[in-house]
Amino acid sequence: MGASVLRLEDRPLLVGEGRFLADVSFPRELHLRVVRSDVAHGLLRGVDLGEARASEGVVAAWSAEEVAHLGAIEFRMTGLDELRPHCQRVLASERVRYVGDPVAVVIATDPYLAEDAAELAFVDIEPLQPVLDAASPDAIAPLTLAHEHGDIEAAFAGAHRVVELHAAVGRHSGIPLETRGLLARPTDGPEGIGVELYGVAKVPHYNCATIAAMLGLKPGQVVGREGHVGGGFGVRGELYPEDLLVTHAALKLGRPVKWVEDRREHLLAANHSRDQSYRLRAAVDAGGVVQALEAEFFHDQGAYVRTHGATVPNLSVALLPGPYLVPAYRVRGHIRLTNKTPAGTYRAPGRFESTFVRERLMDAVATACGLDAAEVRRRNLIPPDAMPFDRGVSTLSTPVVYDSGDYARTLERLLDHMGYESLQEALAKRRAAGEMAGLGLGMFVEKSGLGPFEDVRVRYLPGGGVEVVTGAASVGQGMETVIAQICAEVLGVDYGEVTVRHGQTDMIGRGMGAFASRVTVMTGVAVYLAASELAATGEPAEATFSADHMTYPYGAHAAVVSVDPGTGGVTVERYVVAYDVGRAVNPMLCEGQIVGGVAQGVGGTLLELFSYDADGQPLATSFMDYLVPTVAEQPQVEVLLSEDAPSPLNPLGLKGAGEGGTNACGAAIAAAIDDAIGRPGAVRALPATPELVRSLIRA
Repeated sequence: MGASVLRLEDRPLLVGEGRFLADVSFPRELHLRVVRSDVAHGLLRGVDLGEARASEGVVAAWSAEEVAHLGAIEFRMTGLDELRPHCQRVLASERVRYVGDPVAVVIATDPYLAEDAAELAFVDIEPLQPVLDAASPDAIAPLTLAHEHGDIEAAFAGAHRVVELHAAVGRHSGIPLETRGLLARPTDGPEGIGVELYGVAKVPHYNCATIAAMLGLKPGQVVGREGHVGGGFGVRGELYPEDLLVTHAALKLGRPVKWVEDRREHLLAANHSRDQSYRLRAAVDAGGVVQALEAEFFHDQGAYVRTHGATVPNLSVALLPGPYLVPAYRVRGHIRLTNKTPAGTYRAPGRFESTFVRERLMDAVATACGLDAAEVRRRNLIPPDAMPFDRGVSTLSTPVVYDSGDYARTLERLLDHMGYESLQEALAKRRAAGEMAGLGLGMFVEKSGLGPFEDVRVRYLPGGGVEVVTGAASVGQGMETVIAQICAEVLGVDYGEVTVRHGQTDMIGRGMGAFASRVTVMTGVAVYLAASELAATGEPAEATFSADHMTYPYGAHAAVVSVDPGTGGVTVERYVVAYDVGRAVNPMLCEGQIVGGVAQGVGGTLLELFSYDADGQPLATSFMDYLVPTVAEQPQVEVLLSEDAPSPLNPLGLKGAGEGGTNACGAAIAAAIDDAIGRPGAVRALPATPELVRSLIRA
C-alpha cells in the first residue's frame, strides 16, 4: 500500500483483448432498436408498427400495450414519495415528454435491418407546448427540499454587508467512450428459465435484482456478467427502460437479444445532469467572515425522475456551505420537471454546481470587502480543531459530519506551490502589456465511501496465489489493482498474485457496486478485514464492512488562463489541484483520477452544453454540436496529493479520490477569466463559451 504500482487491468486493453459489450455475441442473436419520440411534448394518439413488422428480418415489434405489465422503474437512491408519480415507464403510452422518449421497439435478425424497420414505424403525436425552463410556473413542481439551521434573521439583521449573487450551471453530462447497451441471453438453470445479462455495469446486483422483480422472476434467475467497461461517470450502468425491454424481449422470444445505442441516441436518451440556477446571499461581518448563507435554487430534472430520485439536488442542499464555517444556513431547492431528457448523476453531482456558485459568492465577498481571494477563504475555513464537524444537515440518508481535515494547510500548500504572490505580479505585468491573463481559486469538500455495506471473500488458491471475490464493480477506475494491493499488504505477497473477481452476480450474494467514490473505502476495508482473518487462520475468510457515515476528502484548485480578446476563447495555461485523500493506496491511480476529473471539469466549464430550441428540439445531437474537450483543450495538471487527515471512520484511514478533480473546476476557471478580463464577478453562468466571454469583454 502506498506504492504507485502499475495497473493489473491494463494488459488486455493495451493488446486488443478487451471484451466490451459490442465484442460479445451468441448464436441466433437478435437486435433491438428503439423507436423514439421526435416531439418534446405531446399526446400519443397511436403507434402503427404494421410496415415495421412486415420488413425483412423483423421478428417482433411492440408498443406500450405489449409491455404495460412492466410498470415504472423505481428509485435506487433518495426515493421520495412525492417523486414516485413521475418515474419513467419502459415505453410511453398516452403522452410523450421529451425528444427521445421511447414509444416502441423493433427486434430483427440484424442490427441494420432493425434500424431500417424502426424508421418505418408511424408515431402519431399531437404536439403540446413544451416547458423548457425549470423556473417557469408551468413546470411540474413535485417537491422542494428545504433546510435551515442557525439564526438566519439575526445574522442578516446584524450584517456589516449583504452580498448577493445569481449564478447557474448549464446542462451537460458524462460522455463515456462506450455507449450504453445490453445483451440478454436466455438460460435454463436449476431455478428454471432465466437470463444472463452482458453489459451490466456500476450496480450489477441492483440491476439484476430489480429486473428480476419487474419481470416476475426470482433474483437468482437474472445473472449479471460484467465485462470491460468503457467509462461510466455516473451515467452508464444505471437502470434504464432499454434494459427492461432487452431482457423482456430475450425471455419472450427465447433468443439472445442485443442493443447497443449509437452516439446520437446516447446524447438524446442517456441521463443528462447539472442544470441548476441559484440565487444566493451572504451576511458578512466587517472582517469578511460569512455569518449566514441563504440560497434558493431550481433543479431541472427533465421529463421523468429516474433511479437517482432526488440525489443530485439533495447533495447540493447538503454540501453548498463547503469547507466554510457558515454558522447559519437556509436553503430551498426546487425540483422541477421539464420537457428535456431526464437528469441523473454525473461526476461530482450536486457538488460541481454548488461549489461553482458558493466559490463565486466567496469571490464576490472578497471584492466587496477589499480582500484577496485567498485571504477571504482563510478567514472562513473550518479549523482543524473543530473536527469532526457536524454540518447540521443530512444527505443520502446519512448525517453530514466532516470526519477530519486541515483545510487551511491544503490551501497554503496550493498557494506555496503556485508561488501565489509572485504569480499575481507576473500576471499583472502581462495584463499591463495588453494580454488578458488571470488566476482563479476554488475550494471544496467532497463526499466519498457511501455505505451501507460491502461483502468480500478471500482465499488461497490451490495452485498458488490469492482470490478475492467482491460484489463491487469496475467502471475503469483501477479497482482490481487497489484491492489487490490492500490484500497483498496484509498477506505479505506480491500484488500480482492476487486475482480480483467482480461484477459476476452469481459468485457472491450481494454487492453495492461502483458509485459515490466508494469502492476503495468500502470494498478495500472489507478486503483488509477478510485478508487479516485469512492470514491468521489460513482458511477462506468472508467479511462485511458496514458504514453509516461517509468520509469527506477535500481540496483546492487553482487555474491560470489566457483569453483571446477577439474570439473570447479561453486557454487554460496551468492547473493545480491540492487534494487530501486520507491515505493513498496507489498515488498514481489517485493522480489519474484527479487528472481525468479535471478534464471533464474543463469540458463542463468551457464547452459542453445540451441546448434546446423553443420547440424542445435538442440542438446537440452529435459531436459537431456537443463539444467534448480534446487533448488540445486540456492543461497539464499538477497534482499535490496529501495524506494529512486520515479518516477515523475506517481502520485504513481511507477516503475516496474519484470526483475531487472535477469539483472546483468551474469555480477556479471562472475566477481566472474574471481576473483576465478585469471584471470581478463577470462569469456567473457555465459553460463560459467563447460567445459568452466575448460578450463580457465587450459589455
